Amino acid sequence: MIPAPFAFARADSVDAAVAALTEHGDEAKLVAGGHSLLPLMKLRLATPTVLIDVNDVVGLDGIHEDGDEIVVGSLVRHAALVTSPVVRAHTPLLAAAAAEVGDPQVRHRGTLAGSLAHGDPAADLPAAFLALRGSVTARSATGTRRIEADDFFLGFLETALAPDEMITEVRLPKCAGAGWAFEKFTHRAQDWAIVGVAAVGGDRPGVALVNMGGTPIRAAAVEKALRSGATADAAAELADTESDPSADRNASAGFRRHLARVLTRRALLDVAGRGAPAA
Repeated sequence: MIPAPFAFARADSVDAAVAALTEHGDEAKLVAGGHSLLPLMKLRLATPTVLIDVNDVVGLDGIHEDGDEIVVGSLVRHAALVTSPVVRAHTPLLAAAAAEVGDPQVRHRGTLAGSLAHGDPAADLPAAFLALRGSVTARSATGTRRIEADDFFLGFLETALAPDEMITEVRLPKCAGAGWAFEKFTHRAQDWAIVGVAAVGGDRPGVALVNMGGTPIRAAAVEKALRSGATADAAAELADTESDPSADRNASAGFRRHLARVLTRRALLDVAGRGAPAA
């Protein structure tokens, strides 16, 4: 398939990227790795008239600590998340989820910010972002705002980002010492997940699901059960409570619900085994 015609521009600063977004409005899209956007363009499910390449923007490719959070620049690639000592020490769930994304080529070009901005419910990293209770910092011509994970995903491939906003960083609370797990069921190693589960323990356990609805979703009933002292088995039985899985050639809705419960149980047992109990 061939994308519809589009213009191409390069931005060498956040200000330049934001100015281009402001000029072109919702007809423009930012591109760094392009692994989410370009397939949609080839199918003509997305038809931006302008692509703005932000790979030359300086200062957005770092990972650092800031108090009780880690800060991931919007040009940090998946591969860097996998190997970063800061990520592995303070949010190992994120490193584990990033290691499951696509293949080496995808992991060396795709970015965390790009995956979140795309908002695909079948993607791995949005679920980790939800489970970790992260936030994004979004910049526009009028200023900067922080959007919490629970407010970020609005609908299928729809997020709270305005057309003129650019993610400049992703912030994640440190959870060193807490157990964590990422479970994913696929037909083939590099496929999208049929169902996936991201989980982290500690005083405020987080559990989120991959491909169980129109958006990445939090398994709130599981989290509530864990806070009340439920066992992994009992909590996992609630995994699909808030979900609305689709049926397609890969799985029925009922099979996805079954997988969600099975994978959540496995994840919660891993959480308990890797750190402090998740309750």
